[in-house]
Amino acid sequence: MAEVEQEIRFYRASEKPYGAFSNLYRREIEFEGERFATSEHAYQAGKPRKPEVKAWLMAAPSPALLAMAAHGLYYWDVSPGWSQKKFDRMRGVLRAKFTQHQDLRDLLLSTGTARLIETATVDNEVNRLWGEVNGKGKNMLGELLMELRAQLRSDGAESGVRKAA
Repeated sequence: MAEVEQEIRFYRASEKPYGAFSNLYRREIEFEGERFATSEHAYQAGKPRKPEVKAWLMAAPSPALLAMAAHGLYYWDVSPGWSQKKFDRMRGVLRAKFTQHQDLRDLLLSTGTARLIETATVDNEVNRLWGEVNGKGKNMLGELLMELRAQLRSDGAESGVRKAA
């Protein structure tokens, strides 16, 4: 009998305990030599072409409004090549978030082999890219979190081997 793969669904930053997987979750991180209020801030800071647009985005009154404003930028305000580099940037941001905060690292590792799914309610292109809506979407945030979880587990195993040597 095949084992049913466990799923952990998350979306709102306020949901316990897995809301911490949301990029809107309020936990300061350092990334590329700057401090950001959330991982969403760190991610979106790489999107604007001009410093004044970046400053405008960073001044948004909430992470959700920052995300909304960033998704609405005109193409000429977006850094060249953004569509090619955004996933690597998110990878780096997530690594910073989950290695700078032990409790978040422990939470991610506690999910075992569960499939992590950002489950949005509003059906749009952005939500279907980063998560799923009604079971449809690429779930890139979930995929990148699972990739990071595997790397952290591997890093931990390697450091355990070194300590034993």
